[in-house]
Amino acid sequence: MATIVKTPSGTWKAVIRKTGWPTTVKTFRLKKDAEDWSRRTEDEMVRGLFIQRSPAERMTFDAAMKRYLEEVTPTKRPLTQIAERPRANPLVAFFGKYSLAAITTELIAEYRDLRLAGKDRMKDDKPQPRSANTVRLELALMGHLFTVAVKEWGLGLPFNPMLNLRRPAPGPGRNRRLSADEEARLLAAVDAYSNPMLGWIVRIAIETGMRSSEIATLRCSQVDLHRRIVRLIETKNTLPRTVPLSKSATENFRLALRNPARPENTELIFFGEPGKDGKRRPYNFNKVWGDIKKAVGVTDFKFHDLRHEAVSRLVEAGLSDQEVASISGHKSMQMLRRYTHLRAEDLVAKLDSVQ
Repeated sequence: MATIVKTPSGTWKAVIRKTGWPTTVKTFRLKKDAEDWSRRTEDEMVRGLFIQRSPAERMTFDAAMKRYLEEVTPTKRPLTQIAERPRANPLVAFFGKYSLAAITTELIAEYRDLRLAGKDRMKDDKPQPRSANTVRLELALMGHLFTVAVKEWGLGLPFNPMLNLRRPAPGPGRNRRLSADEEARLLAAVDAYSNPMLGWIVRIAIETGMRSSEIATLRCSQVDLHRRIVRLIETKNTLPRTVPLSKSATENFRLALRNPARPENTELIFFGEPGKDGKRRPYNFNKVWGDIKKAVGVTDFKFHDLRHEAVSRLVEAGLSDQEVASISGHKSMQMLRRYTHLRAEDLVAKLDSVQ
């Protein structure tokens, strides 16, 4: 039987001591609530269904996210670590004061809908609607936090409230291709820029379909000009891959490797200036790329669209889906097709050739 006593403050404390179970204590305002909770808890213990919920009831989402960012995030790849910290901010703004035990699937669905609609009840400014992919990534972070809390932190949650949540459907994918005129203007602008590394990076992206992070972090030892291949070790999907190089890509890598400005103390092919700690990090070209796009009038063209362009060109060149996927690193044909956009005018010529 549970022991129920009145505290000096006027509340009622229920204490359950049962062999084989940890001592469980909870305080209530009314004696009847303490008695009802005691009966339910003892019944759960008898049936082997009891879950110690008090740690989850005491820990707020704000505290849980801080612990996650301190313990779990540092185990992930550097680029993921950088992305997760700002991604956690809107989640903390909405759920921060809730205990983990109080967060329900319905509450998370409300957050999802508000973010997609651009309505944020936690701020006074005028937030903009967020893309489905942005909200999906935020919910994925929250879902993993609950998984870690249940499996590793030992918090008594009966279930992960994210499991039954409907995630926003992914968008159709971008269909932005470079016209010949746009490509000529972009390449002329990057070639005219004072740092030649930018021109090499853009041309390599068009020729290989590698992501900007994959190119920027390349080291000299990963490029084999004789065999015309690049070995990628750290990729977005964590699977290493070997990328074959066209003649143009090989020549641009040759120029980059012979860069007379490269310091002797760095293996990075595309290097930045030393930081406050004296270490050199990959060349950060995001700002200058944005300025050049604006200058040549293609502000809607993202650097990642070069990957779309490269993959589409490989398909147009006659490579099979499997061959293209081995170069681009796509795990599934479905994802590959989202990145492949063939020009309709090119397909017209092929239709004429088979008639």
